Amino acid sequence: MHIVVTNDDGIASEPLWALVSELRKAADVTVVAPDGERSAIGTAVTLFQPLHAEKATPPVAGVTAYAVDGSPSDCVILALGRLAPGKVDMVLSGINPNLNLGEDVHISGTVGGALQGYFRGLPALAVSAPPGSQTGVENAAIVAALLASGIAAHPGARIFLNINVPDRPLAQIAGVKITRLARASHINTVEEEDKGGQKQYRLVRSRLPETPDTGTDIQAISGGYVSLTPLYTSLLDKPPQRLLKKLCADLTDELQKVKN
Repeated sequence: MHIVVTNDDGIASEPLWALVSELRKAADVTVVAPDGERSAIGTAVTLFQPLHAEKATPPVAGVTAYAVDGSPSDCVILALGRLAPGKVDMVLSGINPNLNLGEDVHISGTVGGALQGYFRGLPALAVSAPPGSQTGVENAAIVAALLASGIAAHPGARIFLNINVPDRPLAQIAGVKITRLARASHINTVEEEDKGGQKQYRLVRSRLPETPDTGTDIQAISGGYVSLTPLYTSLLDKPPQRLLKKLCADLTDELQKVKN
């Protein structure tokens, strides 16, 4: 199995390498990630200027890595078009050190990077953990690696998942749920400032107080569950329900082993 990994926090992000380290136990991994912070850049693609890719020194042995002066989408396009050696089987994006829930996915660079793999016919996973939680990052890496192995057992599977893990020890995770996106999680406002006589503006995001609807990603995370949200690129897309249920059941079994 050969996996391309990207993120939107940059190639120096520790959660990225936590994911790579876990994946490397069962797969060949090529990392192509931005050379710096590219959060909230969504699906942006660089069209009107050249991109540059420099080989990076990975902290995980046996991994080829590149830093690109572009977006996560750029990174995956470059990886699949030029940089990744040989056949690629899957694209993973993350670990984002902040949850991507509800409508946040529409501006998420993490999700945007995974989307480019899905566009090209590959299974794609966007992986996120709670902010400031090393436990969450470690758990997200384990969950992502288990799901990647499960998907690899079904060649040709067309699946695009947004994965979020709760902030609790692995043995205390309540289970795994297949979810849908909540309708909203933040509201955007504009603040105006005066700097040297010139107006400038800041976009500010505030989390909405809400009671999450049943079956949503936000409800699952609030209840201590791993959330697996199938994403779509058109109304004609239908997630492979049988595979989704198997992945959910198998992951639940693996988490149960930790408790026992």
